[in-house]
Amino acid sequence: MNQTKTLQLNLPIRLINQSNKFNFVDLFAGIGGFRIPLEKLGGNCLGYSEIDRKAIQVYRKNFISYLNDNEISLGDVSKITNLPNNLDIIVGGVPCQPWSVAGRLRGFDDPRGQLWFDVIRLVHQSQPKSFIFENVRGLVNPSNQENFQILLNKLENIGYCVKWKLINSYDFGLPQNRERVFIVGIRNDLENSQEYRFPNALNIKPKVIDIIDDIKDFETVQKVKLDVNTLFGGSVPPSRTRFQKDDELNDFFIFSDLRNGHTTIHSWDIIKTSNREKMICLTLLKNRRRKKYGPKDGNPLSYENLAELIPQLKVTELEKLVSKNIFRTTIDNKYEFVNSKNMSGIQGVYRIVLPNSDIMPTLTATGAKDFIATECIYADNPEDYKKLFIDKIYRKKKFKAITAKYACRLQGFPDWFIFHEQEEIAKKQFGNAVSVPVVYHIAKQLLKTINII
Repeated sequence: MNQTKTLQLNLPIRLINQSNKFNFVDLFAGIGGFRIPLEKLGGNCLGYSEIDRKAIQVYRKNFISYLNDNEISLGDVSKITNLPNNLDIIVGGVPCQPWSVAGRLRGFDDPRGQLWFDVIRLVHQSQPKSFIFENVRGLVNPSNQENFQILLNKLENIGYCVKWKLINSYDFGLPQNRERVFIVGIRNDLENSQEYRFPNALNIKPKVIDIIDDIKDFETVQKVKLDVNTLFGGSVPPSRTRFQKDDELNDFFIFSDLRNGHTTIHSWDIIKTSNREKMICLTLLKNRRRKKYGPKDGNPLSYENLAELIPQLKVTELEKLVSKNIFRTTIDNKYEFVNSKNMSGIQGVYRIVLPNSDIMPTLTATGAKDFIATECIYADNPEDYKKLFIDKIYRKKKFKAITAKYACRLQGFPDWFIFHEQEEIAKKQFGNAVSVPVVYHIAKQLLKTINII
């Protein structure tokens, strides 16, 4: 078995009487993604703030029972008047929804976006030596540039040297494509306040298989190199990520009737259809975004539209695709795909990632229809690759959902961590959490800079 190890900050048990080197407060504590690495580095938590009842249950189960009575439950950040004295670090994952696409990029117009001002108020009042805050990458998108600059300016104006960086969890040993913004500040009166540098990426190359216990006899096989014409018909799509090579087959399959990549599975691939029916479906797919058929980013086409594109087309052919639940008719008697939302998937599946992949997609609180294949496949051309996937993995159901246990490992939480007993709640909480190893290395660098370790 050729396998790297996903980075975890494992402890056999949580240490009760450790020699503390610094004090911190855990704002927007969630289930403790900041706390685990800070305690590992010798930190003593003087108080935590969280309002989600179920997250508090998990947090208390993992941390509070081990501690003395001096730790404070601070409650709602907006209602905190004072923080404990002598703070070395304030940390927190400030609610990210206002700055995300899912939150419609409302920013400060969303009440949750206003919580940044409570954070700034508390930093100003308590004057900790430093802070670390985390948020979604949307915070630094061009559409939020003005708001982000306001935050940085306010933090600098209350006496801190502030630096930020967009960091991917993959670069710190986790097989997850998760980019988050980290903001670090050091009080200006401290020695070396200008000297902080974010840690460099680790020399670890994780694989999805690192989080899975029950795949046996896995062996990495050298992938075949292919040319651009074979993979993309001559034009490389601009949307490809750093984890997709332009000369190799993808390590995942997408279930969508709105895309047409070399690892896209359409409904007509998994429902019995003739070659003629497949051609009709592809014609709709390839023409639905043409402006002549409407202003939307994907328009239904009439029989007359399709008849111009498909020789000798009959209405009955289209109606047969409707009966197979691949097409549906609109109120103006046009045709569109039943699976007409990009990430809704097909038959409950949106993406299946092969275990030899470097990464899983970003875990989210809302969840996704993503699965992990339990077998690997190899081929030297896209056609055989797709057929092997359908026959050996999809039809034989050789794939499994991302469990809470897998989510725990994808976020780098240690094996001793006790997550929520309800699977869906636990997965949501891990989707909201911060990646533990990322915080560990950012905080370690910070503590060295301000001469605490």
